[in-house]
Parts: sequence; C-alpha cells; structure tokens
Amino acid sequence: MNCKIEKMTERHWREVSKIYLEGINTGRSTFQTEVPKWPDWDNSHIKSCRLIACLDNRVLGWAALSPISSRCVYAGVAEVSIYIGKEYRGKGMGTALLKNLIKLSEQSGFWTLQSAVIKENTGSIALHKKCGFRKIGIREKLGKMNNGLWHDVVLMERRSKLVGVN
Repeated sequence: MNCKIEKMTERHWREVSKIYLEGINTGRSTFQTEVPKWPDWDNSHIKSCRLIACLDNRVLGWAALSPISSRCVYAGVAEVSIYIGKEYRGKGMGTALLKNLIKLSEQSGFWTLQSAVIKENTGSIALHKKCGFRKIGIREKLGKMNNGLWHDVVLMERRSKLVGVN
C-alpha cells in the first residue's frame, strides 16, 4: 500500500488520537489507559520529530519521539512511539514511518533511539528489529494493565551511524 509520510500537526490530532486509542484498547501497546488531550501530548513530544502515514487524507498511523530526560547529556536520546491503525497493520506502514522517523531524528541530532515494547507486542518488536533496533534487555513486570495483569517490557535501542559517537 502506497502511503505518504508527512509531518504531524495539531490538525491531525483527532485521527491520531483515534489510532492511539486503538492501541490502548489492544492491551499490549501501552500502559496508558486514556488518550491525553492535545496540549499534554504536544508538550511531551519532540516537535521536530512527529510523522503520520496518510492515504487520501486519512491518517493510517503515526510515529513520534519523546525526550527521555531533561538533562542536557541526554539531549540526543529519545524514545519512539509508533501506532498503526488496526486495519492497516502488516501492510508496510510501520516500516515506512519508522524508517522516516529515524532519518528525521538524525537530521535533528539524535544519536540514540530507544523503545520499551510490551513483551506480547511481537509485531512491534519485529518492526523495530527490521529497522535496526536491537534488544538490550527485559524489565520484568514493569507495568500492570487495568485487568490486574503485570507485563514485561522489552528494551530496544538503535544507535545512529551518522550522529554522535560511533
């Protein structure tokens, strides 16, 4: 499926938030229980690294970076969020989004991208590996879902070959 990758803006938030809610409802994409309001989401994500995949003006998925720390020594390290609409999963959207987000992150000076993926989310783990991330560990029983079940989280990272110390 050919999709267009473009910068995410506030005008996309209604569709982006619906896709985010679909991820929440899977019970394996995030420990979040509700979609934040735009101002909260906007303030917690890096403005230069937000993308959507779209087709015929429909948002099919999104990806964005969040800072991992406010300390200046971690200015080049960010955490990846990536969500694909349920009817578009497995069609290449995730790969297109993540590869473009990696390129954009390097243009913005990021040398390390990290992801914390719920262990049962095998599709996301495979996507990250396909895009050059490696598994660096597992945090056991890191978070609990509303149903009371604890979940392990797979820690993954990708080191830039273009930015930072190699």
